[in-house]
Amino acid sequence: MSKGEPQASLDEKIDAHADSYSDESFWNKTTKYAKKAGEKTLSPALKMYYSAKDSDTPMWAKTTVYGALGYFISPVDAIPDLTPVLGYTDDIGVLAGALAIVAAHIKDEHYEQAQQTLKRWFN
Repeated sequence: MSKGEPQASLDEKIDAHADSYSDESFWNKTTKYAKKAGEKTLSPALKMYYSAKDSDTPMWAKTTVYGALGYFISPVDAIPDLTPVLGYTDDIGVLAGALAIVAAHIKDEHYEQAQQTLKRWFN
């Protein structure tokens, strides 16, 4: 997502991929490509994942999260993930936009869970 990209465009991207999300696909992609995607990409994805699993998170926020994670795990996206250097920039944009939308529902415990997962993968 570029700085000038309208919110409607982000919402459309998120909505279009909500049905593509599954826990299994999320974990398969994140564990397989963790080193390649890097912490910058995975940190917001994991924070939102743990937030969506929380029963306190409202359904509209979960829908936003699942749409963004669906985009992240989708093999069809604006910039193919196999493209060196640029491959995850569109994913980062969608994840960052969704994170901004649901930020009020990211608790300290979600942050900690994400950090623990990243430590296991990158340390």
